[in-house]
Amino acid sequence: MELSVIGSYSSTAPFPVFLSRPDKPIPEPTAFCGASLVSSLSDLSSLSPSRQHYSAGVEVPLSMFRNQYDNDVTVWSPQGRIHQIEYAMEAVKQGSATVGLKSKSHAVLVALKRAQSELAAHQKKILNVDNHVGISIAGLTADARLLCNFMRQECLDSRFVFDRPLPVSRLVSQIGSKTQIPTQRYGRRPYGVGLLIAGYDDMGPHIFQTCPSANYFDCRAMSIGARSQSARTYLERHMSEFLDCNLNDLVKHGLRALRETLPAEQDLTTKNVSIGIVGKEMEFTIYDDDEVAPFLEGLEERPQRKVAPPAEEPVEKQEEPMEH
Repeated sequence: MELSVIGSYSSTAPFPVFLSRPDKPIPEPTAFCGASLVSSLSDLSSLSPSRQHYSAGVEVPLSMFRNQYDNDVTVWSPQGRIHQIEYAMEAVKQGSATVGLKSKSHAVLVALKRAQSELAAHQKKILNVDNHVGISIAGLTADARLLCNFMRQECLDSRFVFDRPLPVSRLVSQIGSKTQIPTQRYGRRPYGVGLLIAGYDDMGPHIFQTCPSANYFDCRAMSIGARSQSARTYLERHMSEFLDCNLNDLVKHGLRALRETLPAEQDLTTKNVSIGIVGKEMEFTIYDDDEVAPFLEGLEERPQRKVAPPAEEPVEKQEEPMEH
């Protein structure tokens, strides 16, 4: 049977070769060149953010296209969000809770330590940076160790060059600049750790919070980590008392706030609590294990949460046997 060749193929034109019989109608070819394909994709992305459609009328949920916006930290979503930074913020929420608060003369960090298993020791949650500053972490410990080494180097440089301690606010600003870099460069990821920084300098005691988004905040009291909202509620309720507290009462407030993050069946012990204190004429000191016992002894017992008794089931009235 005789066939006719319609069209041709070359390396420069991506059009196919159509073979048809003379007695059959030639179907109209449908093809996308590079420009039309890009145009189609751009038209698809410009549709409603809640629902997108193909030209054939088939509805496609936006969740099918969500993955194209969270592959890299430099990609914005149509809602103006950077998903990689939000994922790093979630890593902070997975870490164990830590609390920071300050008075007129002291700044205190209280942290809850975790153990991988019963065979492993509890991980450190409070790290010493310099004589006048320390940090408490929530999130990825490896990222926290890297940032802690950077902070130690900055403090050493200040003492070597200027012969004085680095002001706490300037140290926090340098941390913000360092954590900002991986949030705007291709192929990098944000630091998955949040820090509570406690320090004392010529301006008095300080409590700072840093986030994976490179934001940092000057706080009077703060809590981060898992179930930290309960601790923040306690801190907000008693915040007016912190300013005039002595050191012992300030630590107790931190322990009470940290205890709010625990389930009802758990309590604070010398093994799972770490305390860091810095103040006027007092270098940053970390208390672990048995050193925490004096602070826990003065802490009142945790009030038991009232559990509503189970509702009694109605007793079915037994029918009396009928007399015959």
